[in-house]
Amino acid sequence: MSNGTWFASDSLYVLLTLFPIIIYLVLTGFAIYFVIRVIKFMNEKIILDRERNEKIDELIKFNQGIKD
Repeated sequence: MSNGTWFASDSLYVLLTLFPIIIYLVLTGFAIYFVIRVIKFMNEKIILDRERNEKIDELIKFNQGIKD
């Protein structure tokens, strides 16, 4: 007779039922974190690349001035 109590087998069943949902949430959270980190990295890389290209342009102009 069941009077609404939880037995060990019932809690294990609930845990096994929630386990895929927990894994899905963890993987989704990791994916969102990863995408945000990649976007931040790419934005920083774009800024650094622009600065490097400006420095290269200055070196080219300076080098052409020496040749003349």
